[in-house]
Amino acid sequence: MNMPLNTLANTSDPIAQARYNMIEQQIRPWDVLDLDVLALLSVVRREDFVPTAYKGMAFMDMSIPLVGSPEEALRLGHCMLAPRVEARMLQDLEVKPTDRVLEIGTGSGYMAALLAHRAQSVVSLEIQPQLADMARNNLQATGVHNVDVLTQNGATQLPAGPFDVIVLSGSVAEVPASVLALLAEGGRLGAIVGHDPMMRFTVIRRTNGKLATHSPWDTAAPRLEGFAEPSRFAF
Repeated sequence: MNMPLNTLANTSDPIAQARYNMIEQQIRPWDVLDLDVLALLSVVRREDFVPTAYKGMAFMDMSIPLVGSPEEALRLGHCMLAPRVEARMLQDLEVKPTDRVLEIGTGSGYMAALLAHRAQSVVSLEIQPQLADMARNNLQATGVHNVDVLTQNGATQLPAGPFDVIVLSGSVAEVPASVLALLAEGGRLGAIVGHDPMMRFTVIRRTNGKLATHSPWDTAAPRLEGFAEPSRFAF
């Protein structure tokens, strides 16, 4: 995607100023330096995917609840990830215009919209019908037409592959083998893996039929609903 980088502050527009601050103070310092990714953050307006009650939090460095009480939303993973986490994931997965993408955990549809602007097509799975409807409405309202949102459990109800890019928009204890099996040759899977308080963003690449794992940065994120939580203890 070729577009001019336009993140200049507009002090007459408080939303533009808040977006500029998000990009320059949160996202760039987190080693998101891909100019196309930075420009995309001004094209796909994050505030269009945030529930009305939380519009004032759209550009804050935090996970934003989507449905239910804030505590319940974070516990069940019904939230948007922090902006810097989404931007870094998008950069590190190196999405290409010819890529077919699978996202697990649609939420409000924001990450799906970012992926859609860089990929050929996106299939996004959301276990909660209310969130799936929210995402469909948000994507339609913002003119994103190459995303197919399916109301399915991404841990157990998977579409036919393969996919060039797979994104888990939330954390898991481990990536299921059934999800890895959908990764195309040359494909990349990105997931936040581990347990509180320390998790790692993990990129898994399939090259010559073999999987290689790289974990470039630490973070923490709410769990994706529906995924198994293996015991951390051995007896």
